[in-house]
Formats: sequence, C-alpha cells, structure tokens
Amino acid sequence: VTVMSIDVPSRLRIATRGSPLALVQAEQTRGRLVDAHPALAGDDGIAIQTYRTTGDKMQSGPLSDIGGKGLFTKEIEDALLDGSADIAVHSMKDMPTVLPDGLVIGAYLPREDPRDALIAGDITSLEDLPFGARVGSASLRRRAILLSLRPDLIVEPLRGNVETRLNKVAAGDFQATLLAAAGLNRLGLMDRASVLLPVDEMLPAVCQGIIGIECRADDS
Repeated sequence: VTVMSIDVPSRLRIATRGSPLALVQAEQTRGRLVDAHPALAGDDGIAIQTYRTTGDKMQSGPLSDIGGKGLFTKEIEDALLDGSADIAVHSMKDMPTVLPDGLVIGAYLPREDPRDALIAGDITSLEDLPFGARVGSASLRRRAILLSLRPDLIVEPLRGNVETRLNKVAAGDFQATLLAAAGLNRLGLMDRASVLLPVDEMLPAVCQGIIGIECRADDS
C-alpha cells in the first residue's frame, strides 16, 4: 500500500444534507479522517456543514418527474465549487451518473449491505402481501421490479427520510415500503425491517450501500 504524503489543513469542512442518515454518514467520515489525521481531532478540526437541497424541499412526486438525482446534490456541489466546503459526503446510489466539471469522487467508505429491506409489519415476503396492497416507493427501479413480480400491487410515490417512510407504514398509510438495508443499519433501525430481500428478487440500485466522498479535482 502506498501512502501519499499531503499537507493536512488545520480545519476541514464537510458538506452534507441535513437528514439523520446523511449526518450519520458525515460523522462516520469525520471519524475515519480523525483516525487517519489526529491533528484534526476536536470540534474545530472538522466541521460538518448541512445544506437543504432542492430535492429535500420537494417532497412529492417521482424524482424522474422533477429533475432526477441531481436535485439532492446541486447545492452541495456548488459549495465545493465556490470553496465554501472542502469535501462532500454522499450516498453513492443517489449520485447522478455525470459529475460537474472540476469535481471527482475521491474516496469511498467500505460498502454496507447492498440489499433492499421490505417494511411490512409481520409480512416477510413480497408474495405474502395482500392482493392489491398499497406499497409506497418513489423509486422507478423498485416500482418496475415490484410490478413485474406482483402486477396487482398499487405502487404509489412515497418520499421523505427513513423515519418518515417507516412511520407511514406503521400508521397504515401504506401496507409496505422498501428501504436500503444500509441506511437502516447505519441508523440502528434494522429491527424495523420485515425481511431482507435477496438480490435475485429485488436487484439493488447501482452503488447502494456505498458512501462516496466528493472533492475538487485539483485539490490535493
């Protein structure tokens, strides 16, 4: 392993969304940076800066209808480009395929479980969902796979943070939803999952479970 010698700044600014999951991921990143560079320890060493993205402000409708995945990164990437943040922490499955000029994915954290979890109370398989069950999901991938397996299901958009979606099912607004196992694990909420779906039944999103660190291409 080759370790590159770099000048570590006296203060590093991490940009992230403000959701509970995004903050946990930013804290994990901060912890690994402090482990590698103890000089950054302490409240002043690494600051976490939160940004409310366009996608966070728009809580209804499928993402494909309102602009796609880039809605969750624009404000954060603007902060990198204008120098008001040094690195950004993202769920890689939420990243657009093409990054803005001048930005790169510079590092990854070890991958979490990539599978999807079914949230459906005591029901532990897709085939056991009642006929015509109402399932909440704003993901085109999940919707397509669900309807290919169970054309009778009613799949309607459900967006919001992990707790919001869990609570919608618990309250009976939907009979089921699907969430990334990685997010549930990081938030300590895996006990809310009914079952983890095998990848040959529910194909995970590309990069699901991976935390990516975005930075400026010309920043050592």
